[in-house]
Amino acid sequence: MNIDPKTTAVLVIDVLVTEGDDTLYNPSPEETRVVENSKRIVDAARAAGMPVVFCDDAHIPGVDQELELWGEHGIRGKAVPNPALAAGTGEHDFIIPKRRYSGFFGTDLDLLLRELGIRTVVAVGEDTNICVLHTLADAYFLGYGSIVAEDATRTFLCGTQEAGIEHFQKCYGSVIATTDEVVAALR
Repeated sequence: MNIDPKTTAVLVIDVLVTEGDDTLYNPSPEETRVVENSKRIVDAARAAGMPVVFCDDAHIPGVDQELELWGEHGIRGKAVPNPALAAGTGEHDFIIPKRRYSGFFGTDLDLLLRELGIRTVVAVGEDTNICVLHTLADAYFLGYGSIVAEDATRTFLCGTQEAGIEHFQKCYGSVIATTDEVVAALR
């Protein structure tokens, strides 16, 4: 696997901590694995001078359609990138708040990536079958290539991890890799 740091960005999708009553973002052993592997990829990307884009839920209570399905979660001002990832501290870090599953829908993510000359995204985060899937669908429709760090994603709301990964491969042509493989490609 080849990764060109000049044309690739890491998308960190909903690797969050929250305050208050949040129906979705609760710590778990699986989430710990996702955070640790995401951190390794973020650190390697920063060392390679690559952009790291945090695509984070920032829902408006009582307004956002998604809250009707999943309850109060990822509320603006109460959900922030997991502190282990030190979002915003890298020279090329960007934070994109989102109100829908996809990091592209209703945000300036596509504009940002195009202005940075990005052609490929490396995806990490949660939930594999919802926010990661919809973000990668839009990436595909907009012409971006994608790499998914399988062990830096997780499914906990619907479907299976295996089905999500298969969908990425078959429907979007995503390269499926491990965290070790992504980090090695960035050295």
